[in-house]
Amino acid sequence: MPAVEPGKIRNVAVVGHRGTGKTSLVEALLYQGAATNRLGVVEQGTTVSDWDEDEQRRSMSISASVCHVDWHGRKINLIDTPGEPSFQGDAIASLMVVEGALFAVSGVMGVEVQTSRFWDRAERLGLSRVLFVNMLDRERADFFRALSQLQELLSPRCVAVSLPIGEEHELTGIVDVLHMKAYMDPEGAREGAPEEIPAELADQVAEYREKLLDAVVETDEALMERYLEEGGELGEEEVAKALKDAVTRGEIFPVSCGVASKNLGVAALLDLLVEGIPSPARKESAIATDGATTAAFVFKTLADPFAGRINVFRMLSGTITPDSNLVNPRVHAKERMGAIMLLQGKDHTAADAFGPGDIGAVAKLKDVETGDLLLDSDRAIAPPQIDFPEPVMSFAISPKAKGDEDKVASGLRRLHEEDPTLILRRDPQTGEQLLSGLSQMHVEVAVDRLKRRFGVEVELRQPRVPYLETIRRESRAQGRYKKQTGGRGQFGDCHIVLEPLDAGQEYEFVDQIVGGVIPQSFRPAVDKGIQEAMQHGELAGAPVKGVRVRLVDGSYHTVDSSEMAFKIAGSLAFKSAYEKADPVLLEPIMEVEATVPDDTVGAVNGDLNSRRGRLHGMEPRGGMTTIRAEVPMAEMLTYSQALTSMTGGRGDYHMHFARYEEVPAHIAQKVIAAAKEEREVAKV
Repeated sequence: MPAVEPGKIRNVAVVGHRGTGKTSLVEALLYQGAATNRLGVVEQGTTVSDWDEDEQRRSMSISASVCHVDWHGRKINLIDTPGEPSFQGDAIASLMVVEGALFAVSGVMGVEVQTSRFWDRAERLGLSRVLFVNMLDRERADFFRALSQLQELLSPRCVAVSLPIGEEHELTGIVDVLHMKAYMDPEGAREGAPEEIPAELADQVAEYREKLLDAVVETDEALMERYLEEGGELGEEEVAKALKDAVTRGEIFPVSCGVASKNLGVAALLDLLVEGIPSPARKESAIATDGATTAAFVFKTLADPFAGRINVFRMLSGTITPDSNLVNPRVHAKERMGAIMLLQGKDHTAADAFGPGDIGAVAKLKDVETGDLLLDSDRAIAPPQIDFPEPVMSFAISPKAKGDEDKVASGLRRLHEEDPTLILRRDPQTGEQLLSGLSQMHVEVAVDRLKRRFGVEVELRQPRVPYLETIRRESRAQGRYKKQTGGRGQFGDCHIVLEPLDAGQEYEFVDQIVGGVIPQSFRPAVDKGIQEAMQHGELAGAPVKGVRVRLVDGSYHTVDSSEMAFKIAGSLAFKSAYEKADPVLLEPIMEVEATVPDDTVGAVNGDLNSRRGRLHGMEPRGGMTTIRAEVPMAEMLTYSQALTSMTGGRGDYHMHFARYEEVPAHIAQKVIAAAKEEREVAKV
């Protein structure tokens, strides 16, 4: 297959909230365009884009899937993206490589939280947008209510270009207001030839036709003059052209409608995508390539059980063929393209070339990751930053079988290549391996894949909170170590003063020895012994921070003193001084930002208060409210499940570390008692 001309390509990300029928819509677009010979069903696991076993079992998209369909001589690259917030990383990356976004909206639920978030992101990226109000055959579905929400919550420039014929279970077709034709319910077959508009809808169609014309002519002064002069009469072709230009410029957002699972309204939608979404020839990518003649951007990585790692890319400039050699400037390494492929869900066919603006895939590259640029020559250019969300939920992870540590780490590295929002790290303080993701479901899916693909099982548990300890007042103590075993003995003696440091400072050692009471060669050993003792405080075994140690006095023995003796003496001195310095427990405080529906704000605020949270403000926006608060990490370990329950899955949150604060006394007592019990059990 030769390279497709840029002017004949349309790149479209299909986005929206979970459950709006995005995958069914992609399936209908493929079927109507004869890219498939049947209309797949999500619940039966027969769709092109939801091919992964986890997706089929959960009846939801987990990863972005690339498909394509030809319509009226144009190649439409479709990226079916997840709507579940747990897997939004793929949607975010996909929006970077398209010129347009197709928003699927539920005719029952209307505008939901992820719809608003993806809309804002598309706005920042300057993408053309088309909307499809789906599921209009369901109970309580209402196209006009959904249209009103779109205009109120997303943009007043959302304009209907199609209308339903009937409602709910009595929906029988749709009217294409732009071309003034009706399409009747094909009952799952491909939509047939357009028909005449039912007479009983004439007045309603005329009303919305006028609204569409008013919106279109407002974007074109010359057209507006003619419209006013000729009393509202304009030719269909010039209206279509003006609408196309307005959609391309982001001045109008056309709203179509139908039922994807029945293939209703899809032919008109395909026309709209071809006419309204700009081609790569008309809109230059915002990704910088430093003038490279040939450049590709890798926005997705797949782990294929047969082909190995597959990198999905968008061509930014030039043409690549199977024998192309490109450079990855991140690692300054050459990569030979080898077999390049055209994707259709899980299926891939060999391609001869990909030209500017097209989307393809390549297998078995050496050092290429999601987010990398591939250029015709090495140059000092940073790859574009994909604004992936930070993980909000972590679990301590350990293999069920001894000796599987390396297999677990290797498997999770492979999964991270597919999903960069899934992160494995070791907590240096607690020593635990932590698997972090965007939700509990996100981590559970990773564990399922780890078992199925790599044959290793792991156990998940709540991670330990990384507490710290510090002191509140000055104290002084002596550390004296003396041991005589018949030969050469051990002797070390030091006096230290312990002082609290200002917030943010961790440790300071001050040598104030005068007169050589401790030789210079032994003083670093005192410091080392103190630092080792600080790794496990006497309250809860947590590291000690925020202390200054002044070494003020001591003594030594010319024969028996050694570095080891002074190291032990330093440790003893610190432990003794620490007990007298009013030690306290510190806990990490997180800055939390939760976005929830307006009707759940009271419940969410009450819950945050119950978690010892301090509210810092609220910002209402379009039916949703963003709540900002500071909450102890210990209280956030189970927050994801609670927020899902309170908001019916419509809210989400992110958080990051702010600072450490003293733990309230009654809670500190419980933490200290639990730590003591754990240490005693470990001794047995």
